[in-house]
Amino acid sequence: MLDIAEELDQWVLEGREFAVATVVATNGSAPRQPGAALAVDSDGTAIGSVSGGCVEGAVYELCRQALADGENTLESFGYSNEDAFAVGLTCGGVIDVLVTPVLAGSPSRAVFADACAIAARGSAAALVRVAEGPAELLGRALLVHPDGRFEGGLGGHVDLDRAAAREARAMLDAGKTGGVVIGEDGSRCGQPLTLLVESSVPAPRMIVFGAIDFASALVRVGKLLGYHVTVCDARPVFATERRFPEADEVVVDWPHRYLEATELDARAVLCVLTHDAKFDVPLLEMALKLPVSYIGAMGSRRTHLERNERLRQVGVTELELARLRSPIGLDLGARTPDETALSIAAEIVAVRRGGSGAPLRGARTPIHHDGARGPVRTIGEVA
Repeated sequence: MLDIAEELDQWVLEGREFAVATVVATNGSAPRQPGAALAVDSDGTAIGSVSGGCVEGAVYELCRQALADGENTLESFGYSNEDAFAVGLTCGGVIDVLVTPVLAGSPSRAVFADACAIAARGSAAALVRVAEGPAELLGRALLVHPDGRFEGGLGGHVDLDRAAAREARAMLDAGKTGGVVIGEDGSRCGQPLTLLVESSVPAPRMIVFGAIDFASALVRVGKLLGYHVTVCDARPVFATERRFPEADEVVVDWPHRYLEATELDARAVLCVLTHDAKFDVPLLEMALKLPVSYIGAMGSRRTHLERNERLRQVGVTELELARLRSPIGLDLGARTPDETALSIAAEIVAVRRGGSGAPLRGARTPIHHDGARGPVRTIGEVA
């Protein structure tokens, strides 16, 4: 649901009543992952998507029904289900969709409103909802803040809320969205509960070192992928906002000095396009020791070999060198800056999602690499 938080936040501010349908679990080749949502207001306006078009019509009607009767519902759509097949889910996957009415005066409206407002401004919080359990608890919501505070409730049992808040906080720290099962003892309602935890976290960082034409193209692609993009170069004549209007920030500084002063998390992406040893070596010497998700460096194969030798000379280990994606990008036969940016972005996505970068035609690997139907884990299970 938080993927459409900006629009929902506006709806809340305008006082609209709406119903939101959220993917809570998937299996097989499902087009959208848990957390994807479609919302419908009382005028019939729809935003978002739960299936990339396969079952939107049926889910739209479920939302309209929820607005009429005020009831939460959980529906499953899959290839083996005749009704689901009839509405078009032919991709072979299964999706479970939770439909929740958000009506004026409803207990969960304040929680939904706060969650959407936080996500819309890019701040951190986790929204927890009962996705499977007793009918009277279905759709109950809890909002968990990074410091562990929470508001709302999942059914009147403070122990359940505390257990859910602990799990949600752990998932929030990792920036993950998915399911958690709380066993019968922990749920206090006589049966296990499946919870959907949606994490809202600030956009991941992409830092592009080197204010060159290729960087301009990469900034555009990085923004498309949802990154907060910074361009850094020590040359003020090149590192200007006019040359990079789509970047979130343009920094004039020596790359290694800027990196040393910058706080990064494990989702950060570093793209070194400087192509100059006096910038590359001190920058990569530092970068390869950081727990970021991706480090790539531009250059020919000869440049790559020479740069690796220089890095060894300053003490970079073979294990650290193995983290470096160089020459940067996937082999797409790219020539232009835009094509090269696409090549780099493709490699970043492959690393992030666990893809091979190989053509899907004839491959036996999964099309979607993350997101399996059912819970991420059960409380008490070793992660």
